Amino acid sequence: MDIELRRLPLDTLELARNIAEAIADKKGEDILILDIRDISILADYFVIGSTTSKRQAKAIVEGVKQEIKQAFDVRPSHIEGEPASGWVLMDYGDVVVHLFAEEVRAYYDLEGLWQDGQVVVRML
Repeated sequence: MDIELRRLPLDTLELARNIAEAIADKKGEDILILDIRDISILADYFVIGSTTSKRQAKAIVEGVKQEIKQAFDVRPSHIEGEPASGWVLMDYGDVVVHLFAEEVRAYYDLEGLWQDGQVVVRML
């Protein structure tokens, strides 16, 4: 008898929460989960976090990749930006992660741009 394994649908809020926890584990700051389902077709959630250095940003990106691969068996479809640029984007489909250097985050002000989204979690 053959057993067919079916992948269960991914709970995007659980994914976003796990990403936020992975960022916090690497000492990321001002972590925000923003629910944008009602205002955009781009994604369900943005996870936004700040980093204090290029080295920390790189560690967070690697930490998120490892944690999410282990917990959900999912990898980002792509990663854009470099820690040296001050902004790294990790695309997990329905969850998009934005890691910013503090000054770059203030400049682009995604929270202001997406102010109609619902704040799910804010970790200072």
